Amino acid sequence: MKIAWFCIPAHGHTNPTLGLVKALTDAGHIIYYFSFEMFREKIENAGAVFIPCDAYDFEMEDKENADRVGKDIAYAVELLVSSTLALDGMVTEKITEIKPDVIVADSVAYWGKLAAMKHGIPFVSSTTTFAFNRYSSRYMKHGIGETLKMLFSMPKVNQQIRRLQEKGYPVKGILDIIQSDNNTDTVVYTSRYFQPCSDTFSEKYHFIGPAIRPIQDTFEKKADKTVYISMGTINQNREFYRNCIHILGKTDYQVIISMGSNTDHFDAVPDNIEIYESVDQMAVLEIADAFITHCGMNSASEGLYYGVPLVLFPQTQEQDAVARRAEELGAGLRLPSIEEEDVLKSVTQVISEKSFKQCAEKISESFRNSGGIQEAVAFIESIGS
Repeated sequence: MKIAWFCIPAHGHTNPTLGLVKALTDAGHIIYYFSFEMFREKIENAGAVFIPCDAYDFEMEDKENADRVGKDIAYAVELLVSSTLALDGMVTEKITEIKPDVIVADSVAYWGKLAAMKHGIPFVSSTTTFAFNRYSSRYMKHGIGETLKMLFSMPKVNQQIRRLQEKGYPVKGILDIIQSDNNTDTVVYTSRYFQPCSDTFSEKYHFIGPAIRPIQDTFEKKADKTVYISMGTINQNREFYRNCIHILGKTDYQVIISMGSNTDHFDAVPDNIEIYESVDQMAVLEIADAFITHCGMNSASEGLYYGVPLVLFPQTQEQDAVARRAEELGAGLRLPSIEEEDVLKSVTQVISEKSFKQCAEKISESFRNSGGIQEAVAFIESIGS
């Protein structure tokens, strides 16, 4: 079977797919993975044929644009359409050449879904966040302001839809592109238990659990309780880190901090604080008793997989949805502020109150009992056969 796979230029959307890609290629299927040079090595290591999209006028990579996308619906649609049309010639040529049996695309790599529609090829959505429908979308805080803004921007949106129609894409409106309904074959990298409103999704949704890579490193547990802090690769909140170091440095906790690209230097770091640019997160979580996290879907899932209670500090709407669900299931506590006393109180509470650990372990069990990669392989094979 030949599979065309599309993803956006983001680690959090690419990494969860790689185990599934490897399992499919190990089973003898050929995967043509449309992505970006920074991911070439990972994708090729998973056994796929890498097809670069960097050479095209792909405006979504710009940080300023990325911030605006979340706030301006008309602009987001314009960017989506421009990106789809920029890739159109190359994608059409490759699809015609490859003749894939199925197209798999990230839930926000809409150009993959549109290519499937245009060329009449079976489609599978790869969803690395929660699956969203009209029920679960209440976890994303879209207020009346956004709704009004969308209504006022509809003429611009419809103008973009016409651009797609002129290039042979059979779309009637914006919902054709962005909405996954219960007829959309979908792989979701979480469990039915952790997924909000999971009973509202059809049997076409396969909740396979998170993609957890093997531990490659080891971390020594140096204290009775270990606290892990990671805010993802781009967080630059110096005051947050300074407060954590200052207040947790006065405790007998072992504190491991993964700074990401934060280049700040902290003087006189207490002996119980270990600071790294990056760590083997699985190795740290295996010994952790609490995890202060930005609630990226992958990080939160990894913490919960190891039964670690979370201190929730989301930075985006998507992360807030993850935080809300973890909080709702009793596996985490929201950080009220970055003030020192709030940091200490929150960490101490999730460690000392056993219910947080018990609830995290219940989610862990649901992850481990999901169908995993094997279910996803069988599902995709059934679609493409």
